[in-house]
Amino acid sequence: MYKHVLPRLAAWCMASLALAAHAEPALTLAAAHAKVMQHSPALQALGHEVAAQDGLVRQAGALPNPELSGLVEDRQRATRTTTIQLTQPIEMGGKRGARIDVATVERELARAMLDARRAELRARTSIAFHALLAAQARLELADTTLGLARQALSGAAMRVAAGKNSPVDETRARIAASGAEIDLVQARGELDNARETLAALWGGSGAQLAPIAGQLDNLPDSAPLPALLARLPHAPGMARARLELQRRVALGRVESARRMPDLAVTVGSKQDEQFGRRQAVFGLSLPLPLFDRNQGRMAEAAQRTEQARDELAASEAALASELRAAHGRLTVARSQARTLRDDHLPGARSTVEAARKGYEYGKFGILDLFDAQRVLLQAQAQHLRVLADAHGAAADIERILGAQGAVQPQD
Repeated sequence: MYKHVLPRLAAWCMASLALAAHAEPALTLAAAHAKVMQHSPALQALGHEVAAQDGLVRQAGALPNPELSGLVEDRQRATRTTTIQLTQPIEMGGKRGARIDVATVERELARAMLDARRAELRARTSIAFHALLAAQARLELADTTLGLARQALSGAAMRVAAGKNSPVDETRARIAASGAEIDLVQARGELDNARETLAALWGGSGAQLAPIAGQLDNLPDSAPLPALLARLPHAPGMARARLELQRRVALGRVESARRMPDLAVTVGSKQDEQFGRRQAVFGLSLPLPLFDRNQGRMAEAAQRTEQARDELAASEAALASELRAAHGRLTVARSQARTLRDDHLPGARSTVEAARKGYEYGKFGILDLFDAQRVLLQAQAQHLRVLADAHGAAADIERILGAQGAVQPQD
């Protein structure tokens, strides 16, 4: 018999090892960040925008094309005059340099927008990752709750059958077990939604998402608020607002340069068939800025520049307010998490244990046990929410400040 079983067992072991070798490793937060940075459709679209701006910079430096023209006078060959000339526009007033400056700043602005989107996606990835960790923990908590509710229901049924408790206790236990089943279904739905939210950041599917590995209870920490505010001038949002101001200033220089009309130089040759001679043709043309001196566009550019200056100040104030709020949320969440971890949860667990023993010895009713379990489960669920809030606030700080605002888990 063993000679038939052993080969099958060996084949099964080899197949298991092969599957383990090809199994996808658990997804960490760092791996999720790398995946989003590499495969995010939004980042790829902004990358194309940066490449497109490179083309606009090259185009801005192009010189005006010359114009070739010909003129034939008279239909009779004997008296015909043929003129061929080449006209080259010459930009005056520094138009080409101003145009290149605008294109260069717009390219840098596209890169700043790409950096800001990277910071935003990193923050969203961190929030989604820790939300998924919290959803997994809530599912485990709901499953444990259902197990406890079923045990309580079984114990209540036995005590009712033995005549030690009222049938009302069994009904209450059955209702509690039904509620726990509903909570478990809801927790599974929340877990599926959290998986889809995380996978969607790199264009993936939650059904194909590998198991994730992380420590939700490692509380993030950050620098003091004054130190964070000192980093604000280097934040992606501030860089983008400053570049927008530079772009408006450069556009103002373009409009100012347009006051100067462009010169056109013409050279050519004129063939006179009647006299049999060829003449050189030279010419200059310069528009006279008598009526249109680009006054309106210059006034508009000046106002747009002031608008961008005010928007820069507004961005700084808004980002500082967001940073203070995120730091405040992180501080409060860290304090709440520590209180729940060190005081509330141990007390609730000891209360449940005492209520369970008292119920087993007939000193407490089933309602006392249910109340103790409900308090513990509420405290555990609140602890998960607070931990997720702490990681969310830390991610907001990272979004505002970019990579320089990254926080590290401390405890």
